[in-house]
Amino acid sequence: MNRTIKKVAVLGSGVMGSRIACHFANIGVQVLLLDIAPKELLPAEEAKGLKLDNPAVKNRIVNASLQAAVAANPSPLYRKADAARIKTGNFDDNLKDIAGCDWTIEVVVERLDIKKSLFERVEQFRKPGTLITSNTSGIPIHMMTEGRSDDFRKHFCGTHFFNPPRYLKLLEIIPTPETDKSVVDFLMHYGDLYLGKTTVLAKDTPAFIANRVGVFAIMDVVQVMSELGLTVEEVDKLTGPVIGHAKSATFRTSDVVGLDTMINVANGLAQNLPNDEAKHVFQLPDFIKKMAENKWLGDKTAQGFYKKVKGAGGKSEIQALDLNTLEYKPSQKVKFATLEATKPIEKLADRFKVLAAGTDKAGDFYRKTFAGLFAYVSNRIPEITDSLYKIDDALRAGFGWDLGPFETWDALGVQKGLELAKAEGKTVAPWVEEMVAAGHTAFYKVSEAGVKQFYDIESKSYQAIPGMENFIILDNLRATGKVLWKNAGASVLDMGDGILNVEFHSKMNALGSDVIQGLLKGVELAEKDFRGLVVGNDAPNFSAGANLGLVYMFALDQEYDELNLMIAQFQQAMMRMRYSSIPVVGAPHGLALGGGCELNLHCDRVVAAAETYMGLVEFGVGLIPGGGGTKEMTLRTALKYEEGEPEYNLLRNAFMTVSTAKVSTSAHEAFDLGFLRRGDEVVVNSNRVLAQAKAAAIELAEDGYTQPLQKTNIKVQGKGALGMFLTGVHAMKEGRYISDHDVKIANKLAYIMCGGDLSSPTEVSEQYLLDLEREAFLSLTGERKTLERIQSILTTGKPLRN
Repeated sequence: MNRTIKKVAVLGSGVMGSRIACHFANIGVQVLLLDIAPKELLPAEEAKGLKLDNPAVKNRIVNASLQAAVAANPSPLYRKADAARIKTGNFDDNLKDIAGCDWTIEVVVERLDIKKSLFERVEQFRKPGTLITSNTSGIPIHMMTEGRSDDFRKHFCGTHFFNPPRYLKLLEIIPTPETDKSVVDFLMHYGDLYLGKTTVLAKDTPAFIANRVGVFAIMDVVQVMSELGLTVEEVDKLTGPVIGHAKSATFRTSDVVGLDTMINVANGLAQNLPNDEAKHVFQLPDFIKKMAENKWLGDKTAQGFYKKVKGAGGKSEIQALDLNTLEYKPSQKVKFATLEATKPIEKLADRFKVLAAGTDKAGDFYRKTFAGLFAYVSNRIPEITDSLYKIDDALRAGFGWDLGPFETWDALGVQKGLELAKAEGKTVAPWVEEMVAAGHTAFYKVSEAGVKQFYDIESKSYQAIPGMENFIILDNLRATGKVLWKNAGASVLDMGDGILNVEFHSKMNALGSDVIQGLLKGVELAEKDFRGLVVGNDAPNFSAGANLGLVYMFALDQEYDELNLMIAQFQQAMMRMRYSSIPVVGAPHGLALGGGCELNLHCDRVVAAAETYMGLVEFGVGLIPGGGGTKEMTLRTALKYEEGEPEYNLLRNAFMTVSTAKVSTSAHEAFDLGFLRRGDEVVVNSNRVLAQAKAAAIELAEDGYTQPLQKTNIKVQGKGALGMFLTGVHAMKEGRYISDHDVKIANKLAYIMCGGDLSSPTEVSEQYLLDLEREAFLSLTGERKTLERIQSILTTGKPLRN
């Protein structure tokens, strides 16, 4: 059937339910959020003379849950205003309202009897043909539909969101034998396209895919740790970013999530996996049992594997748990020769051979944990899934691994992985040996057409990963010779269909001379032989901004001519890109700060991932946006004058956005701050951004794109507005809200945005504003306070307030 989702009912408003409701509201869906009605009055309610049947009392639980979600940081909402799409109610009065919903999602407590009882009530009101799913992390899906109608069972499925639903990309779809295939297909597509998820089809087995493998990996690390006598700090150093996992690694992550959560999943797996060859791994060690008895569960109890205490002089310090004595001690810095050897290796996949070859205790750790993981995942096929790529997808999206288990194995080498497993006494599934014997040396490969393929066990051949045709993976383009030009900081790749892509690969994708050269080369090549250009990449962040190290070096040596040239070249590159003869589309995601934001301000169109954090942050390091950002915010404000809005108010809003270094908490909020504008697009699934940006470039080209002309009629307000700003800045200083140096920066920013010391509102050119901007930026680099702030950022990652 042609199914659309206009309204969703979420049954259960706890942490998961309220956040799932918020994410549906993020994408524009109307939500009905329900929970139980209280059985007792609170003292405050009794004092007001309220009764249990009062609506405020009956909706107290659901309203409190939603309010807590809206106030949470990080927010589950793209914009706070999106919460208006959520209507609350209770099971007694409002369960009947699910009749008007297209999809009902149950998110109540993890007890089968409670879920089944609720489904019995749901069936009285649910409209036949509508979707009905359960968000569960482990209860067998098929057991929930006992006693339900044929229509209910046909449209029922497990939908396992990971917490927090806005930020963690995994959505496991778990059908029963009776679930209609069209329902499964719809959920897989909807989760990807509309919810922005990596949707993974899982079998109805204990803990499904991600938790089954992810918790095994954690528990195996714990066992190896005990065997080798490693400390909590050492394990977290070994299992963090060096292997492409989160900085919080193993034990800090456990503290954040809660040790009780890991214990519950591990216990469930230990009890429900009688035929798992590694079931002993899920048995809890004594120290974890003791921690549970002591209520050392992590952040929720203020101590777990780590705790924060007041040290000498009242300064906070982090202590780590000694697992031998179960006493806390000051956290120690960790150093291993094997880790030192990987420091020069930037590419993650290239580190694994070095790690596994280590001759110290770190090398022992990696050999044992890699062997255990490789053997385990090989033996889970076909038990939990028929396709190896689904395990990798689940671990990347659900646990934040940069490389899944089979991708890690490929990086080490399939044959090497087999040797490790045998050396550690692990048994790898026969199909891996058969694959190697047949001459296949990797689990993945890229076809000549640039399509990523996986080894399909059933057919004993490589098959295209389903759905990948909707994505553009730059690594695949590189593998098939699509790089047209390259230097140390950027590459120009042919995306096909007449569209080029400029990709950054400097550290944090910072904008330096190499990247500027790449942008100019991309425009040049596109104008000559192509019809459009996309600026985007596959890195974790679009760009953290300009190369501050270079600015600091020039300023410290008082090489002001070099600095002036650098700023001028950056401005010229932005203008060259903006006024080229071909359309340029920005494709930001993650951080798009400072120069990264300025670049997107100068694109013809921006196609941004929903999780884009965009802002002009130069004020925080004692500067003003110098790559055309100040000019562009002034220009955009001037364009709004024509719409009849109060001119000073608009200019003040733009000034405050820049002077407070505001960063959007989502791409949607970037519209509110003026970094995105009408015509720009937001894509919920970040994997689709490059493909959508390419489509936008094609659309602009086919609509008859013509080269625009630089603007010479930008209305600036002159002395009238400047006086208002200077007065406001002075008042902020008198109120001790800002420092003397902040005053200096703010006054220079105001001077530019008002067009300088003009006696009356005047029309000026873009170049006029760029010259003011460059002069102000250059003068601020000569300030000692600015240099101190830049040095602080470079050494500590934090701005210095002075």
